[in-house]
Amino acid sequence: MDYVQLGRTGLKVSRIVLGTMNFGPETNEAESHKIMDAALDAGVNFFDTANVYGWAENRGRTEEIIGTWFANGGGRRDKTVLATKVYGNMGPSGNPWPNDDKLSALNIRRACDASLKRLQTDHIDLYQFHHVDRDTPWDEIWQAMDVLVQQGKVLYVGSSNFPGWSIARANETAARRGSLGLVSEQCHYNLIERRAEMEVIPAAEAYGLGVIPWSPLAGGLLGGVLRKQREGGGSRSQTGRSATYLENDRRRAKIEKYEDLCAARDLEPGEVGLAWLLTRPGVTGPIVGPRTIDQLESGLRAEALTLDADLLTELDTLFPGPGPSPEAFAW
Repeated sequence: MDYVQLGRTGLKVSRIVLGTMNFGPETNEAESHKIMDAALDAGVNFFDTANVYGWAENRGRTEEIIGTWFANGGGRRDKTVLATKVYGNMGPSGNPWPNDDKLSALNIRRACDASLKRLQTDHIDLYQFHHVDRDTPWDEIWQAMDVLVQQGKVLYVGSSNFPGWSIARANETAARRGSLGLVSEQCHYNLIERRAEMEVIPAAEAYGLGVIPWSPLAGGLLGGVLRKQREGGGSRSQTGRSATYLENDRRRAKIEKYEDLCAARDLEPGEVGLAWLLTRPGVTGPIVGPRTIDQLESGLRAEALTLDADLLTELDTLFPGPGPSPEAFAW
């Protein structure tokens, strides 16, 4: 496993990030523990979660599963760079209460303490804003985060789903206050969805943020979905956004070309999609969210995969990016 520094920090993280969103809803606690053990054994030291994972009435369940894994000892916590998130509503299901969500100083403090309890740890290595809070001023947000850093509960702060201008505004405010500011941005980025290249990734690079792509396989569309359907699998692609995407003949033809391109080189589509992200400027590592050990192993193989220049060119032709702004929408 290769390691890189997270953005402009001295923190070294693996180039594959273990996503835990399926732990609880899709994968039971015992199997989740096995996946985390296997990831750590393979050298993956960067684990990502969020306080809302588990979803609905089970919000927080994923953090609890990670917490019981840490409690097993064996140096698990010390070897793990732990990232979680704050923003989503964690109040009683069906009975929302004021200040149980977003980025007020009050909710940041409460949410952090609650996550620490569920995770059975005394600190969060990377505490990420899960979304932009349009109603809370950055001075208030940074004041709350500075307190958590001073208390030793948080080491670094990152963002997720931020536009480029919010990254700039957040870090300019942090600089004025003498704070380190954002060190990472977790954004929606893959071969199909490349709009982050217009402004988000350039802003992240300019301010020294490591880019952490989520949904690197576009909800399974880049994971060999059509082949799996022919083989009687790919159940996740039969509904939701994936199914809607494939209803369009032009888009479906593009996915067919992608799978043919990979097959001609005897490569797995999912591994190619992940490996492509590892070639992109500013990318620290994509989030791999396995439901099984086999899916984890596929992600690990992608980290060792080298894509030649010809294949990269063909991928860029098949899935062209928008280009940087303002040229993407102006002259």
